[in-house]
Amino acid sequence: MNLINIYRYAVQGIIGAGTVAMTLAFAGAPAHADDAYVTVPTLTGWAALPSETYVAGSRPSGDALGGTPVHGIPVPFPNQPVQGFSGGLHNKDGTYDALSDNGYGTTANSADFLLRVHRIAPDTGTGAIDVVGGFYLTDPDGHVGWELTRPDRALTGADFDPESIARAADGGYWIGEEFGPYLLHVDRAGRLLAPPVPMPGVTAPETADRAGVKANLDTSNGIEGLAASPDGRFLYPLLEGPVAGDGARDLRFSEFDTRNSTYTGKRWTYRLDRAGMVVSDVVALDADRFLVIEHDGFLGEHAETKRIYIADRRDRNRDGVMDKTVITNLMNVANPEQIAGFRATFTFPLQPEGLIVLDDLTIAVLNDNNFPGSAGRYHGVADYSEFITIRLPKSLEADPRVLR
Repeated sequence: MNLINIYRYAVQGIIGAGTVAMTLAFAGAPAHADDAYVTVPTLTGWAALPSETYVAGSRPSGDALGGTPVHGIPVPFPNQPVQGFSGGLHNKDGTYDALSDNGYGTTANSADFLLRVHRIAPDTGTGAIDVVGGFYLTDPDGHVGWELTRPDRALTGADFDPESIARAADGGYWIGEEFGPYLLHVDRAGRLLAPPVPMPGVTAPETADRAGVKANLDTSNGIEGLAASPDGRFLYPLLEGPVAGDGARDLRFSEFDTRNSTYTGKRWTYRLDRAGMVVSDVVALDADRFLVIEHDGFLGEHAETKRIYIADRRDRNRDGVMDKTVITNLMNVANPEQIAGFRATFTFPLQPEGLIVLDDLTIAVLNDNNFPGSAGRYHGVADYSEFITIRLPKSLEADPRVLR
């Protein structure tokens, strides 16, 4: 039985969600194709983590979601869900660090969701993803200057909304989040190393409410993408939505110096294709060029635009915004091998949020499944966390340090 039919039967109630999860790795159709020269962006690998995957032995979560099942999944949950991948990093050993977002979407419903970075191991040979470890985000040394949700200083989705992740030179991580918007510097165990760094001139509603100031950014429009320069010195946070007073399509792309933990004051403008679009991740190719995911807010049959661009801050045409060149349309990816039982044209009608450069010709994409709310792949079935690899017809010509 291939994966498509497994999902169909699940929707029809012929088999349960548990059977879907158990059968995933035995879907029959291959989940990987041999890398070869391609003339158009081509799917080369697919793997997925069942939506009902939890951190073993962890605390219950989702109490504020009420008691009504969502997409057939009982609420609250017995443990912490492994969900909502909003950013990813390649560990060069077959594993990836996958950042979960704030939990269930708001400060009000995510106080019992513990912020975590998961270590996952996708296997595009079987189509399965193993969760092989991870760590929670904490503030044991009291760097956060306001009251946290938990007295043990474990960070929750009511405290921060992490949306992007980059490696730090000290072996830890930088995390971009939306409630400040802030940059968070944590060590390799997830412990906060310094106070959250606010973005100058930008205040999200969650911070405005706490500080008694006026917000100039809509909710969930903070730092969505965070790229590290090839030499690791600079970070480039990209907002998801426009700041009040900026153009409706214009997003701030700023520069942050990790040596002194301050913004440099340099800023560029990334212009969306149209108002209402959002960005969801950004990674550096070299000192001037960046890959950016830009997409609409729709899922499933209503999804139309899920694209990946090369954005160049040099602004060669001098129009005041970063130059953009589309390299992949995630709603139209060739799949001649019909990997994982999908059709010859693969679509990704999900919320793409994690973008990883694997080599000069291959990228990987992770989705945020908004567990348990999104059902973009199959109607009525909570989305899995999917990991796909795409072969490109033209080299990215990335700085070698990006590929190390």
